[in-house]
Amino acid sequence: MGIFILYWIIVAILFIVGIIQIIIKAANNKPLKPGLNLIIISVVMLVIGAGACAVILSNLHISH
Repeated sequence: MGIFILYWIIVAILFIVGIIQIIIKAANNKPLKPGLNLIIISVVMLVIGAGACAVILSNLHISH
């Protein structure tokens, strides 16, 4: 349970830091790529984490 909470905290921090970087760099006319990378990483982590939670919560069993 604790690892799930830690995972979602990391996703939220990456997203917030990415947004802040984009705002600051846009105001200073600097490249936005690092901030966009953080947002993309956080969105990918969000999708993977949500999928993993859905599988765990729905008690799906993958049979070979």
